[in-house]
Amino acid sequence: MSCRVRREASFWDTLAPSMILAANHAPPRRYEHVTENSRCKLYQPARILRRTGTYHHWLKPALSLEGEFMLIASFPGENIQRQRVGVAEARPPAVPNWLVHRPDTSEVFLSHWERTGDDRFNVTLRWPENHPFHTALHGFRSPTLIAEAIRQAGILISHAEFGVPLGHHFLMSDLNYTIEPELVEADDDSPVHIDVTCSDIRRRGTRFSGMTCHMRLVRGGRVIATGDGSLACTSPGAYRRMRGEFADARPVLPVPEPVHPSLVLRTEPRDVLLAPTRDPRCWTLRSHTENTTLFAHPNDHVPGMALMEATHQAAFAVAGSTRLYPTSLRLAFERYAEFDTPCLIQAQPVTRNRDNTLSLSITGHQSGRRVFLALLEAIPVSP
Repeated sequence: MSCRVRREASFWDTLAPSMILAANHAPPRRYEHVTENSRCKLYQPARILRRTGTYHHWLKPALSLEGEFMLIASFPGENIQRQRVGVAEARPPAVPNWLVHRPDTSEVFLSHWERTGDDRFNVTLRWPENHPFHTALHGFRSPTLIAEAIRQAGILISHAEFGVPLGHHFLMSDLNYTIEPELVEADDDSPVHIDVTCSDIRRRGTRFSGMTCHMRLVRGGRVIATGDGSLACTSPGAYRRMRGEFADARPVLPVPEPVHPSLVLRTEPRDVLLAPTRDPRCWTLRSHTENTTLFAHPNDHVPGMALMEATHQAAFAVAGSTRLYPTSLRLAFERYAEFDTPCLIQAQPVTRNRDNTLSLSITGHQSGRRVFLALLEAIPVSP
């Protein structure tokens, strides 16, 4: 059976470019993931789910993404055995990758969410399996992995609960984390939940435009990490006007040769974001697009998560033979890091605190202006 998708502006315009069809009866049926204005195949007779409001009012209890198909139940209270497609049985299914702005399901680190209060949510963390970039650091989970989970949780809640249309741009002004390393051992796959509290929620008219997210990562009743960050949302048109001549910018190739990967605790040159200069505490940022985790899709500026990883690598490089595990980062973005001008990453000497933690500040400068400021704390780790 085939049908033509009927468009309803209040629903489809909010959800485009991805669309979902759902059955109005049990058991759940399986449908193809289709794009706007295309034809769709219904595996079982059904009709389009019609409800008032935008998609985020019903998406959460109805949907999970299984490989390249969506499995949708129209009654959230039913006890339904979900079919898994291309997902290991031991792992929970990922949320749709387009709800966290990742092109590949293997890069999605969240599996479920629910509202627990007016502005509070609970999100289930989904640790990656054998990820080529988010590898263990000294036997602990990578700080960049934890920061990425925090970033994804903020974007997920913005789309699924506050109705931000797909295709809108997210602007981060800061991203922070604090980690209890003894509680994030790399081989511990126990369930972790992210308790999200939203504050300073901003709107333009009735449309959501930004907020600050405060998060606690909890395992077995113990807080293993905390994080927070502020984000703003803007339409594609407004974003292009804001970016002006840089709206269509792309990375400049080739990139400069990297420092030796071992200096920044990496094994592959494509994962190294620092190129040497004459100053041993200053490096040129490398926008190496072969790293498909940090440069997952075309962008007109260096992504914020790439700047965070560059901050970590600068800390490892300046520490030399001292093995560091970052436990706290306060990262403030002051302007975009552009592709057309060298961005210099500078690290101050490491200082030791009374509690044996180490601290340093790292900055990015471009054309004489500061791009970001990072304040990082770490602990020395024995070999």
